[in-house]
Amino acid sequence: MAAQPIPFTLAVPEAALADLKARLALTRLPETMPGEPWAYGTSAAYLAELVAHWQAGFDWRAAEAALNAFPQYKVPLHGIDLHFLHVPGKGPAPMPLLLMHGWPGSVFEFLDIIPRLTDPARFGGDPRDAFTVIAPSMPGFGLSYAPGQPRFGIAAMADCLADLMTEVLGYSRFAAQGGDWGGITSANMAARHGARMLGIHVTLLALRRDPALFQGSPSPAEAKFQAELAHWLHEETGYQWIQGTRPQTLAAALTDSPAGLAAWIAEKFQRWTDNDGRIESAVPRERLLGNIALYWFTGCIGASFWPYYDRLHGAQMIPAGTTIDIPAGYAEFPHEILRPPRSLAERYYRDIRRWTVMPRGGHFAALEVPDLLAAEVAAFFRPLRGG
Repeated sequence: MAAQPIPFTLAVPEAALADLKARLALTRLPETMPGEPWAYGTSAAYLAELVAHWQAGFDWRAAEAALNAFPQYKVPLHGIDLHFLHVPGKGPAPMPLLLMHGWPGSVFEFLDIIPRLTDPARFGGDPRDAFTVIAPSMPGFGLSYAPGQPRFGIAAMADCLADLMTEVLGYSRFAAQGGDWGGITSANMAARHGARMLGIHVTLLALRRDPALFQGSPSPAEAKFQAELAHWLHEETGYQWIQGTRPQTLAAALTDSPAGLAAWIAEKFQRWTDNDGRIESAVPRERLLGNIALYWFTGCIGASFWPYYDRLHGAQMIPAGTTIDIPAGYAEFPHEILRPPRSLAERYYRDIRRWTVMPRGGHFAALEVPDLLAAEVAAFFRPLRGG
């Protein structure tokens, strides 16, 4: 018999808050390098501003309360205490939707999109589009982390979360949606557990990221992506190499220094969101700091690196020799880190039902444009209801 979920409420001890403020007050900032502020990584001036606000202006208790407004649980599963939100849909027949974040994200990404998915009528939508949302802290991330627990690569995450949906929560079939590792886990899960699933919707496609992806004479769209991929591999993957080869060394620095942790995470939000140069034009500062603070209080940053190490040492985003044969949908946001053309995606995704070029948004779509993503997810899954 499957273990029963136990209700959970997040309550960070006051001593941990005091310790954080003391560490932030003693921050030593680096010098500013010549050139554009973000050219070499996180802007030193921005980091000073962010650290000052985190130390003196940020209200963790408000962020904590926003998360605690949703029903949360923990359940022993696959050797860890898995944390998840389980929010019932308000409609005639809500579809169970597994909603998955990636790195360096957390369940804080979903606070604004969950109500739009569970109660569409509240936002002018059709109640028949309602979902019951299950949003886990991915294994090894945030509240699904404890010292000494097993490490999870993508295949292990897919197996664990598929069992959460069917064995623990009792959904015979379910939908899945995700970005970053959440999108890659959705694809891996579809390949491994497709019979349990109604379909997947992703904002980041799990495809090989090497020149061998291109065969023969590329089309104009493929040639454009080939250039984008070359730039990505040359300029934007430094974090992947250190997280995938020496995660322990980096974890030592970021577990000890909240300013270092903020710099490491904020740089990705600046590079990957659809912003005007400042993160806050795409993501509210309180949400950004809530996300960073969750990494800090849980001490999970080292464990969150593990999928990179696992992939770099041989794991496949999609199991070798397999395809994704269940219905798939893709939303291409203009500031996503990589945007492969459909011709390449169709080599792996054999039943693409919806491919939408979105008007705005970036890598953290659920956080940046929750209204657009919620409407797109509803539109994709609408024909699959009752399937």
